Amino acid sequence: MKRTLVVTNDFPPRTGGIQSFVHGLVSRLPPDSVVVYAPDWPGCADFDLRQPYPVVRHPTSLMLPTPAVARRAAGLIAEFGCDTVVFGAAAPLGLLAPRVRAAGADRVVMVTHGHEAAWAGFPAGRRLLARIGAHADVVTYLGEYTRRRLAGAIPEGRLVRLAPGVDTAVFHPGADGARVRAVLGLGERPVVVCLSRLVPRKGQDTLLRAWPAVLRDVPRAVLLIVGGGPYRRKLERLARPLGGSVRMTGPVPEAELPGHLAAGDVFAMPCRTRLGGADVEGLGIVYLEASASGLPVVAGASGGAPDAVRHGETGLVVDGRSPREVAAALSGLLRDPVRARAMGERGREWVAREWSWDLVASRFAGLLEPA
Repeated sequence: MKRTLVVTNDFPPRTGGIQSFVHGLVSRLPPDSVVVYAPDWPGCADFDLRQPYPVVRHPTSLMLPTPAVARRAAGLIAEFGCDTVVFGAAAPLGLLAPRVRAAGADRVVMVTHGHEAAWAGFPAGRRLLARIGAHADVVTYLGEYTRRRLAGAIPEGRLVRLAPGVDTAVFHPGADGARVRAVLGLGERPVVVCLSRLVPRKGQDTLLRAWPAVLRDVPRAVLLIVGGGPYRRKLERLARPLGGSVRMTGPVPEAELPGHLAAGDVFAMPCRTRLGGADVEGLGIVYLEASASGLPVVAGASGGAPDAVRHGETGLVVDGRSPREVAAALSGLLRDPVRARAMGERGREWVAREWSWDLVASRFAGLLEPA
């Protein structure tokens, strides 16, 4: 049987969008056809025991394209008889492609995310991506934005779209939202929910700066911010003057994320591009999860985020740097629940039709086969 080695820095139990994407891809392959090589992470021993395929851990929490990592990957190719190698993120581990080919890999597939698109905006980054792509059979991209960015470094013939999938059986309008509302004491108040890591790019600070204007239009509204991260203290300072109209839950278990989304009436994450293009949103899978949950979404116009929203149909794309524009979008949806529900219904239909994991898994399996 053909076997695939997945070499990735991004894998659970470490949390994040890329980790969920790579794990979702791996989990939909036949268990005896895949081996994962990933870094050590707290809790990985218990997690790995629950997986039906082998997971080999590097002794540190980060893997770089060093001789030691190359030797270990080559050893796994020989030990498990792997003929295909997938790099869970093309940069930087894709630099190992010549070594894995020399070790016996006939096919190399590289998955890209937002950071590769950001690298492509700088001359040194484009040169590095060109080196990586020169040794790949396939380089995937998330959407039209990332395709355009990568096209300057990767030959068009090697670029193939592969975006994350959404499990609409997990993310759906009835996913325990009533219980979350009861636990948080939200009652029947209108709720805008933002679920994401608390980092500057995601735009939670813009939401907080926009919130007084929203309250003038919808006085009973609540802003529910779900997630943890290094920006939390600053956001808590911004939220303090807003009193009980803002709830910050901190991190919540993965199993409770669908319920927190379903507790909202509108989803908002007004992301923005930062650091001269070095910090950019690749796609924003959470927008699609919110759509699957039946919510209209308000997304920032950063990078590939607009690829996850049909502006005016499933939600609104706004300038994530403008509290005034964000407030107008939120107030408009909260004051017109019929329009908001219609957007949410169209969003769920769109995700079920075009973003299902079955479709993504079929595409991924096809990429592992020789052309």
